[in-house]
Amino acid sequence: MTTTTDLDLAELGQQLRVDSVRATAAAGSGHATSSMSAADLMAVLLGRYLRYDFDWPDHPGNDHLIFSKGHASPLLYSVYKAAGAVSDEELLTFRKLGSRLEGHPTPKLPWVDVATGSLGQGLPVGVGVALAGRRLEPMPYRVWVLCGDSELAEGSIWEAFEHAGYERLSNLTAIVDVNRLGQRGPTRHEWDLNAYARRAEAFGWHAIEVDGHDPAAIDAAYAEALSVSDRPSVVLARTIKGRGVASVENREGMHGKPLPEPAEAIEELGGERRIRVDVARPAAATAPRSRHGVHAELPVFSLGEKVATRDAYGRALAAVGTDRGDIVALDGEVSDSTRSEFFAKEHPDRFFECYIAEQELMATAVGMQVRGWLPFVSTFAAFLTRAHDFVRMAAVSHAQLNVVGSHSGVAIGEDGPSQMGLEDLALFRSVHGSTVLYPCDANQTTRLVAEMAAEASGVRYLRTSRGGGPVIYGPDEEFPIGGSKVLRSSDEDRLTLVAAGVTVHEALAAADELAAEGIPVRVIDLYSLKPVDVATLRAAAEVTGCLLSVEDHHPEGGLGDAVLDAFIDGHPVPRLVRLAVTTMPGSATGDEQLKEAGIDATAITAAAHRALAV
Repeated sequence: MTTTTDLDLAELGQQLRVDSVRATAAAGSGHATSSMSAADLMAVLLGRYLRYDFDWPDHPGNDHLIFSKGHASPLLYSVYKAAGAVSDEELLTFRKLGSRLEGHPTPKLPWVDVATGSLGQGLPVGVGVALAGRRLEPMPYRVWVLCGDSELAEGSIWEAFEHAGYERLSNLTAIVDVNRLGQRGPTRHEWDLNAYARRAEAFGWHAIEVDGHDPAAIDAAYAEALSVSDRPSVVLARTIKGRGVASVENREGMHGKPLPEPAEAIEELGGERRIRVDVARPAAATAPRSRHGVHAELPVFSLGEKVATRDAYGRALAAVGTDRGDIVALDGEVSDSTRSEFFAKEHPDRFFECYIAEQELMATAVGMQVRGWLPFVSTFAAFLTRAHDFVRMAAVSHAQLNVVGSHSGVAIGEDGPSQMGLEDLALFRSVHGSTVLYPCDANQTTRLVAEMAAEASGVRYLRTSRGGGPVIYGPDEEFPIGGSKVLRSSDEDRLTLVAAGVTVHEALAAADELAAEGIPVRVIDLYSLKPVDVATLRAAAEVTGCLLSVEDHHPEGGLGDAVLDAFIDGHPVPRLVRLAVTTMPGSATGDEQLKEAGIDATAITAAAHRALAV
């Protein structure tokens, strides 16, 4: 093992290059040249500055190393090999079936905090990790994020720069590998380090320009970054893509490819090496928080009382936050509308205003859950479309977080279609391992908030409504995830109405009207759209033969598709009728919107008549 005092950093950099070449050659694919450009940057970090116990990945004092340029995974895995965490044999399984060393890093490796590879995400997530270390926990760890110059064209990167600068996160250092070449040719600013520096400084960062292949200069740059105590630092390193191999150095067309003559390249780089780095251990730190179930005294609402589910969400979140000190709330400058302001007033130290930057909002939450916090993220359901890629990658990261979208559907009224979440159910149902919930009343909402806090698995989404709706459930009702409630039922039911959220009340009104006509129908409140209550839907289908779903959402991917999912395994499929928002809404009152969209009680009654007439 080589100690940091006698370590030849240039030689370590060459080893990282060679191992990146070897890994990509064994795989027959991968980003060799992008790894080679940043090898010296990582050699100095590993040998001099990183504080990490690879035998204890969950050590609360460990630094965090995030590869925002996740395509340079061969370099990351070569770093792990140099640290003794990965064997040479495993290194050569890169990109092979069953290997932990995937094409882009994922938390299958215990030293990887979050999945990266969708460019522009690593730095925003790093901001969340660093913010936790500044405002939530007095921990000594630092966050190091390796970025590529191409991804600095992403808007999310500059949301991260803005947020970190505003919060003065001196425990965060971004390292930008400015190698000039992107996938198809030169980047926008090529090697103009000062162009990047001016932008970073405008956002309140300390910028350091450096030769990215001079270990002594890199060492000095990192030391300078550590000395800055009032703002984050960015090291802008001029590098050469494919550094060290003449046939690929600074050459276009080599992005994402193994080197054409790997044996010759390895010889040119000085051959294989077996340097092992004794990585410095982290400072002592307090143990992470331990989670427990929810025992909060939830708010209670009276039957018949008219309450918006967004109000119930805010009050329930504040109550659960009192019981659970690991819960944090984040909002995108609409907390007075989403009602997360209730949490903010009671727990200001655990509330985070991310402003109108939905990508950074979601990324901050992902970063905080890396540190063991349980985030509740809220904004308008419509605006979550901007954060979809971050939600998708959160699932790849096995992140545990709760997302709440308010102002859903046409029922919001006069604000019009730009503010209406009509795609959110489809968005979150499509996310791997997600949970999707849509309550119709206040007591149901509070119970589901508690379920979300207790059920720590994957991405969980709760859809809330702007307008007030009548409370139809008592405070002692239980609403398990994956369940539903049958609100009207008889052995003579001729049809089943399936609804969720605002359309539950419309379905109940339609059922009462049909009953007055002598037509009994079943009504199911399908508050859990994923997982869906298969047994209840199949039982209703067996009795009534027809399921009529009604939803304040586009027909694609929402409630109707959730109903269909109960019958896709070969089980007999009943007649399925779907009411959803198929036209482009304008401005009108909430009741007028429901009528115009054809999803109010009158439309449901008419659709039931048509279905029964066939």
